[in-house]
Amino acid sequence: MSEELVDEFERSKGQLKSYILRITASVADAEDIVHDTFIKATEKLESFRGQSSLKTWLFAIASNLAQDNLRARKRWVDNVTDIAKKAALANPTFFQQAMHIQATSLQGQFEIREHIAFCFTCIAKSLPLEQQLSLLLKEVYDFRINEIAQILDSTEAMVKYYLHTGRAKMIHVFEGRCALINKQGVCHQCSELNGLFNPKQKFQEEAVKIDLVRKAATADREHLFDLRMKVIQGIDPFESNAAELQLHHLEHNRQVIENYLEKNAS
Repeated sequence: MSEELVDEFERSKGQLKSYILRITASVADAEDIVHDTFIKATEKLESFRGQSSLKTWLFAIASNLAQDNLRARKRWVDNVTDIAKKAALANPTFFQQAMHIQATSLQGQFEIREHIAFCFTCIAKSLPLEQQLSLLLKEVYDFRINEIAQILDSTEAMVKYYLHTGRAKMIHVFEGRCALINKQGVCHQCSELNGLFNPKQKFQEEAVKIDLVRKAATADREHLFDLRMKVIQGIDPFESNAAELQLHHLEHNRQVIENYLEKNAS
């Protein structure tokens, strides 16, 4: 069984790491929690009774560790990207570092698809934690309802509730914010950043290569959300051509919003 655990951990390690990153928005926390997941799984292996797959069991351990990590922290606000953008514009060092990454890193490209995934990570952190985890597990990592209930130590009915309310909140936020899917959307960061990092590229020509953008005028809100999830499913935030640039951006947002929440604590 120990060999099976090692094999499953190696197969699942990439997904575990990206899952925890999307929960915590911290590379350091993701690395620590994935490492601790393996240690804890090894220590508790004798208690594994095969009532779930080893992968589900590993995700349950990682989810518990992530929830412990976040329990004392406030959830983010859904206009996090506005707050972080304002801070970035006042911070020349942030852009100098970003331009250096683009010029020197093999993972320093700016890609619209990657930024769509990045945006979802930031905004999803405004959801109650159980909703965020349920959405990620179902829509991005393709777990079934009963498996998510096992991972979160909850009931299938509650998982369905978390998914329904989480989807509804995210659909509402994106409909009002995302200029890629709504001409009245207030957030144009994809086009703005593309103009900064890819000044010779025609943004609209690149954007319409993505189903989410191409179908924005005709698809309903539910379908647009599903298309957004397909974009995210196809991206490993540690392995894409844009990974280092986006992780730099994510760390900036994390620091900015945590400082913002601390200053505005009631």
